[in-house]
Amino acid sequence: MHDNIIVFPKRNPQFILPQNPNNQQMGEQFHSESHEPFTTLLQPTSTTETESTITTVTADDISLQASSSSKLPFRSRKIRKISSAATPSGSDGKSEPVSEDDLLKGGNRAWKRNAAQSTAALPTIVKSLSCEGELDVALRHLTKSDPLLAALINTHQPPTFDSFHPPFLALAKSILYQQLAYKAATSIYTRFVALCGGEAGVVPDAVLALSPSQLRQIGVSGRKAGYLHDLASKYKTGILSDSSIMGMDDKSLFTMLTMVKGIGSWSVHMFMIFSLHRPDVLPVGDVGVRKGVQFLYGLEELPRPSQMEQLCEKWKPYRSVGSWYMWRFVEAKGAPPARAAVALVDGATSEQQQQQEQQQQPQQLQLVDPINGIVNLGACIWGQ
Repeated sequence: MHDNIIVFPKRNPQFILPQNPNNQQMGEQFHSESHEPFTTLLQPTSTTETESTITTVTADDISLQASSSSKLPFRSRKIRKISSAATPSGSDGKSEPVSEDDLLKGGNRAWKRNAAQSTAALPTIVKSLSCEGELDVALRHLTKSDPLLAALINTHQPPTFDSFHPPFLALAKSILYQQLAYKAATSIYTRFVALCGGEAGVVPDAVLALSPSQLRQIGVSGRKAGYLHDLASKYKTGILSDSSIMGMDDKSLFTMLTMVKGIGSWSVHMFMIFSLHRPDVLPVGDVGVRKGVQFLYGLEELPRPSQMEQLCEKWKPYRSVGSWYMWRFVEAKGAPPARAAVALVDGATSEQQQQQEQQQQPQQLQLVDPINGIVNLGACIWGQ
């Protein structure tokens, strides 16, 4: 014998609930609250013809009062609160209603703010000084921004940034030229290139294949051999590559290259100016540039590296060109070339080594850019 079941329609589907002995009590409870329709519907229906009877209850048969609906379970609606910043308050301190126009204006402001932030996050495209017309733009900017520098620009021939070496070759060359006289460094570099099968053969695999003894036979010291192998290893493992170096911004490039043994901040600055032709590089530790700034602005003392950023702020974004004119300015001041040398030094000890060489060599040195062979007074040692 099956229990009677009652069907309660909710919207279109029917929900069938099995009846149990407690249904009688439920009916009495609803009857006490004046819900007469449920008294009859919830009472069990007797029948002798079938074992179970289904009683269908339609929506028209149910009449619930508003008071009873509050007792039925329901999910509370979520109410979104508007912050006080979005709802201006009146003079009495009460919040005033926000109109649709205000909401639209606020949305437009938020959209513009997000668009501005997205634009600021985009990388800035920097043109190389070897790009057509870029050097002319740099000279016009420097002439307009610094009248003292403008006099030098009108006096000297403009620089040229048209030579290019692959980054790996340029970095290897800078290592070989460190702290050697130009003639001796050129001789060693020529033998090194021949050992690799030409400049096109100076690649990481070829350098790693050279043993320290082979490099020693052509005049490369054991320490420099380690520097060359460290550079080649970072290329081999993918930490560095020619393409990644070309695509890095100045700050990232400085960080990555100074990780290579034997390549310090001065070497990186020279590489960025003379090999990559980056327009806004200021070699703050370079004695020649600092000396030129001292002469240009009539300073009593040689400016410290920490002061160079502020003194050369007006040259941005073409501080590389300004630095080039500082080397020319110091040269024009009467620096007699005693002998050629290259003062690419290692890491943070560059300044100390320059001072030591200054004490040991009373005559001023004319230095040559180790990457392109351009006369470069940027690292020469000057008497103070």
